[in-house]
Amino acid sequence: MPDARVQHFWDDELEAALWFARHVDGYEGVAWDVYYLYDPDATWETVPGPLISSGGTIYRERQTLKMKISTLLGK
Repeated sequence: MPDARVQHFWDDELEAALWFARHVDGYEGVAWDVYYLYDPDATWETVPGPLISSGGTIYRERQTLKMKISTLLGK
């Protein structure tokens, strides 16, 4: 994303994608091109939560994501 507010991290071993697929989505595989939206008061014990919304592909779900973020920000 060409935006100064965005930070990019590369996970060569797919550790994050495998972990989220297994622990948040509930399947063995890789979580590709998905988003996970959490409340500002969310905590991370064994699994982060509560989860407000998730979906994929991000492009396909962009309107839902935009609406959920706007709601979360009170806009």
